[in-house]
Amino acid sequence: MRLVLFCLVSSCATSIPHYPQREPLRNDDDRQPFAPAPREYVSPFIWDGADQMLFRPVARAFAVDPAGRARNANAYDEVPDSSWFENRIGATAFSASELVNGPCGDRVLDVNMPAGSWVIDQGKPNGANPGFRVNIPGIGKFMLKADTAADPERPTGATAIATRLYHAAGYFAPCDSVVYFDPKLLHLNPGLMVTDNTGVAKPFDDRALQALLAKASHRARLVRMGASRWLPGKPLGPSRYEGTRDDDPNDVVAHEDRRELRGARLMAAWLGHFDSREQNTMDVFMPVPSASGKEQGYVRHYIMDLGDCFGSEWAWDMLTRRIGHAYYFDFEYAALDFVTLGLVERPWERARRDGGIFNYFSARDFDPEAWRGGYPNPAFLRMTEADGAWMARIIARFDDALVAAAVSVGKYDAQSTAYLTRTLIARRDLILKRYLTRLSSWSDLHVEGRKLCGVDLAARAGVAQQRHEPRASLVNEDGASALELSARQGELCVELPLPAANKYRVVEVNTGTSERPLRAYLYDFGKRGLRLAGIERE
Repeated sequence: MRLVLFCLVSSCATSIPHYPQREPLRNDDDRQPFAPAPREYVSPFIWDGADQMLFRPVARAFAVDPAGRARNANAYDEVPDSSWFENRIGATAFSASELVNGPCGDRVLDVNMPAGSWVIDQGKPNGANPGFRVNIPGIGKFMLKADTAADPERPTGATAIATRLYHAAGYFAPCDSVVYFDPKLLHLNPGLMVTDNTGVAKPFDDRALQALLAKASHRARLVRMGASRWLPGKPLGPSRYEGTRDDDPNDVVAHEDRRELRGARLMAAWLGHFDSREQNTMDVFMPVPSASGKEQGYVRHYIMDLGDCFGSEWAWDMLTRRIGHAYYFDFEYAALDFVTLGLVERPWERARRDGGIFNYFSARDFDPEAWRGGYPNPAFLRMTEADGAWMARIIARFDDALVAAAVSVGKYDAQSTAYLTRTLIARRDLILKRYLTRLSSWSDLHVEGRKLCGVDLAARAGVAQQRHEPRASLVNEDGASALELSARQGELCVELPLPAANKYRVVEVNTGTSERPLRAYLYDFGKRGLRLAGIERE
């Protein structure tokens, strides 16, 4: 029996996988129209926190559930377009103007409209930042949110910046912008009510509106607020970071096993989006025209409410210090403190308020591998090395100029703008150093005649030391033979010799900047060229 097991393991270790002779899945067809629309999902704020911080950790302690490979990664080790994610930056040339425009298009608030043009038809029901909804004929509905006196300007700018970075990375995010406007633009509909986080309903009248505006940030007589355009479609409540919707026939991959949701942990770490819970997402039912006139559509998934990014301020300084380093209630740290009598110094104990309006948000003591949100996120907990490397390859596309362009939409003062730009660049580089140097960072693979070419993102970003000269080899069942490789300004090309007959070939490339090599699987048709079939990062 032992001999049989040994033979099976040995054969698996030496066999070469065969990828089919076709294009990888680039478009996940999970936007098939269906009816009726799914029911609305209500996510209880207190229950979700208690479930993720208390009950789930206990259940996970007794579970044997290794993460494994993400179920929606394609043959090129990438994520196809879907109702969750669309490849944007990196898929095509991406300019600073495209990033700044983001998801907004041309439907934005016009602060030069006549007095009374912005009709307030709804108060903001909950959340840390007060606000209201305006409805403008011909333009649409916008939720306006104010900064608080204790945390001026940062939240409104943060949500505008972060939504553009999430959108450019590939996620669906709302159009959020910072606006300075004259209060005369507002017209309040009478009889409005608003319910706060505790469930208490109160009138949203002129007195409440004036109190809200008085506490908002100002520039001379102009009020500063964040304007979030109303999402299209029918709201269905938050997305979940685990399981699937049983009323959505397109939803067949468990959310915690989707690479874009696992990898989103690094986006959250980069921007300090510690409030990355399900309540800060939204599913919408997107209508699709039907010949029968019957309502049908599909579900699209948004990440939203990103005002917590870049150093949120809490009433308790100790909690503010811990943001990004520990959960609200962190059993692991509590247990270690108990065992060590609290003698181990934690990163938050060294934190300093060097960030101005960004409080403790900095690159000092930022460890992307150890970063934690407010409480455990089921998808984040299952992020593998491959998922992290995938997101790092996306983050590497945000060069210094694109980061600066994103920060500009926050409309901060010059000093705050410079600080946030420097900090985001430094945190980006720490992520790339960690996640682009273990698995291969050779990306954008394509065929040029008899050559297989790609870009070493770690070398191009300047975040990795050259361990050795790049090398490539042709791998077969009997061993490997060296191939000619050329390297120039981060681009590597491997030339394949002409075969005597059509062959299935495996090329292994080690860039010299990453610990592990990449294997590319190709069909070689001789003079008719090459076809890339699959990519593996060991």
